[in-house]
Amino acid sequence: GQNERMAGHRGHHDADEADGNERDGQYPEQDGHPYNSPVSLTLFTSPIFADHLTPPGHPERVERFEVMQVVATEFRQRGVAVETPRPATDDEIARIHERDYITLIRETAGRATALDPDTFTSPHTWEAACLAAGAAVGAVDHVLEAGEGARAFALVRPPGHHAERNRAMGFCFFNSIAIAAAHARARGLSRVAIVDFDVHHGNGTQWSFYDDPTVLFVSSHQYPYYPGTGAAQDIG
Repeated sequence: GQNERMAGHRGHHDADEADGNERDGQYPEQDGHPYNSPVSLTLFTSPIFADHLTPPGHPERVERFEVMQVVATEFRQRGVAVETPRPATDDEIARIHERDYITLIRETAGRATALDPDTFTSPHTWEAACLAAGAAVGAVDHVLEAGEGARAFALVRPPGHHAERNRAMGFCFFNSIAIAAAHARARGLSRVAIVDFDVHHGNGTQWSFYDDPTVLFVSSHQYPYYPGTGAAQDIG
């Protein structure tokens, strides 16, 4: 699985105003709010993520969900809000994936299939994948709507950063972080940044925005491990 962070910006700051804040001993501001504002975290996850099953011995196995549940329980005990996500809509997914590909994944619902030597569906994979993308979209909406200091964390499976526009691969079906970034842009953010830290390169996320100057994708990975992409000269 991958670890990713996304940040968005509505606009630029006035340089003279920032200098004045520093002279006055105040903290620098972003979007009119001090960087030291109180922060409130909301976690998005669902027990349905346990229903995505893979063959025995597969690395992306249900035990990952058990760890997620431990994390969610600890967060809840510390007073963090834990929310159940909604599924992403076809239109939200289609900002990144071809509609024929969405149909292909939908048609795996209710059965177990092998989409490639590494990537397997089970009867509930379609539902889990839509919820994973929806959790990421919901995290964006929460941060934009909940007010100053709102932050969100989507704790999901199956993973997504290898999924390309019309191809499932590397255990991934829908590219949840790319879908979230596209949703943030659709909500009016002028720029979005994605930071992906994983031993494997997030090829699907890279190709989703390779020619888009409004989305910055930064990947920390071990090259040339799977999938063999992400060379230093791949800068968009």
